[in-house]
Amino acid sequence: MDGISSVYGDSCPGKTMVYKWHSLFKTRRESLEDDPRPGSSIEVTTPELIRKVEKLVLNDARLKKKQLAEMVSARWVPRMLTPPQKQQCVECSCAFFDLCNQDKDGVLSQIVTEDETWVHHYEPESKQDSMQWHKKGTAPPKKFKVSQSAGKLMATVFWDSEGILLIDYKDKGVSITGEYYASILERLKEAIKQKRRGKLTKGVLLLHDNAPVHKSRVALAALLKVGFDILNHPPYSPDLAPSDYYLFPKMKKELRGKKFITDDEVKEAVSAYFEDKDKTFFYEGINKLIERSEKCVRLAGEYIEKEKSFGFFISTTYPSFREHKNAPS
Repeated sequence: MDGISSVYGDSCPGKTMVYKWHSLFKTRRESLEDDPRPGSSIEVTTPELIRKVEKLVLNDARLKKKQLAEMVSARWVPRMLTPPQKQQCVECSCAFFDLCNQDKDGVLSQIVTEDETWVHHYEPESKQDSMQWHKKGTAPPKKFKVSQSAGKLMATVFWDSEGILLIDYKDKGVSITGEYYASILERLKEAIKQKRRGKLTKGVLLLHDNAPVHKSRVALAALLKVGFDILNHPPYSPDLAPSDYYLFPKMKKELRGKKFITDDEVKEAVSAYFEDKDKTFFYEGINKLIERSEKCVRLAGEYIEKEKSFGFFISTTYPSFREHKNAPS
């Protein structure tokens, strides 16, 4: 940076901006021009929209505009993907298709997928989950607004089409580093050896995201040591990650509304939830990746549409999310 500053003086970009552009070019960006902006959000005012918002407000007059937007918005996506990133999504999905066309059952049985999630000591029920019947013409029962508890655990979960292989809970104050992840991979290999006879011989396809710790030098060396192959996963694509689109949402829905006092109680509840599931539950989550990959190709790399609440959009603005205005019906 000192050398650049001496040449360009006051016109030299800051260190943060240099790191930003370095990161963008690592993801195959080729242009210095700004990406086209999506413009203002679509505004829709219809009698149906008015009735639905009115009903929500009558049920709970304390709802904020942001909460109303979440209840009636059609779809939000985690990041506005660049054209090269969308192309990566298509390429990864096509490569996965090619593998499955050769031996679908064999490929699905080889996949081991991993992701991290926070599990709270208490997470309140959603409004839909806490709804109660009441007589026509009477006021609905009052509900107190409750927020998430401060107590929480970071769980790293490895699973395949047959069930859970390993759950690691990060100790408080311990950062997830390349060395930390490498140690988990060693434990994962032992877990596979004990729980899945013959799986290591057939080969393991590890599906995890593009977090820096997963791509660190020490983690890559550990992957080589344990003999796992990587199933390519496009950046910023939770809609193509089985834990994000299947496993974690179902688990958290089951645990929502339950209160835990200690970390051990949280761990026991998570273990009990997974132990209650048979192999078909886990196979369904992995198998859905084929359908989602096909849809990703059909949408040219756009995020896969989630189920709509009411089938229309509402005008609103979030700091880190953008409204997906071209979601197919």
